[in-house]
Parts: sequence; C-alpha cells; structure tokens
Amino acid sequence: QVQLVESGGGLVQPGGSLLLSCTTSGFTLADYAIGWYRQVPGIKRKGVSCISKSGDNTYYIDSVKGRFTVSRDNANSTAYLQMNGLKPEDTGVYFCAADLSTTCSYDMAYWGRGTQVTVSS
Repeated sequence: QVQLVESGGGLVQPGGSLLLSCTTSGFTLADYAIGWYRQVPGIKRKGVSCISKSGDNTYYIDSVKGRFTVSRDNANSTAYLQMNGLKPEDTGVYFCAADLSTTCSYDMAYWGRGTQVTVSS
C-alpha cells in the first residue's frame, strides 16, 4: 500500500524555521520525483518545490528561493523540505507528492494528507 506521510508542520514566528518530512512506504522512492505543494483555503494548490529522482535537480518557486531547501534520502524512503526565514505568506497546508515522471506536476500519482504550517507572531 502506497503511503506518503508529511510531518514537521506547526506554528512558528516570522523568521523561524521548520523541517518538513515526507515519509514514504509501499514503493521505491528512488524511482519517483517528489514535489512539495502548498494549499491555502480558497486558493488553488500551488507547487512550491520539486526534486528529481536522484536528487541532482531541484526546482523552487521564486518566492521561496534562497529560503527553502528540498532534499531526499532514498535509502530511508524520506524526502524533506527545510524552510528557513519563514514569512506569513508561507502559511498553508503542505503536501508532498510522488510520481514516476521526471518532473513534478499537479497530476502526481500519489499524495500525502498534508501538514499545517502557520507563520504568525
């Protein structure tokens, strides 16, 4: 059974940091690209970052470049999103998703249930 479980979300003050984890099971992580997405109520889910199967290629939306770092540990079936310098506009539910494709999209095959990130003073 394929599972992706996000963890590490929470409430943090502006400027703070969080490390999100995406723990996977039921498939070989090394065969899948991993994407991180953010959803805010009333707004379409937005892709935040993507990492290739090997981890050699990464992608970030402009608003998080220089602050977020995506990584993966295929041996331990886990992907990560290190978020530094958090801003209130980073608030949302963060999802990880996996797909056999070489790139990320909004049609990823498998999705986690999300973890809430709230940036507020």
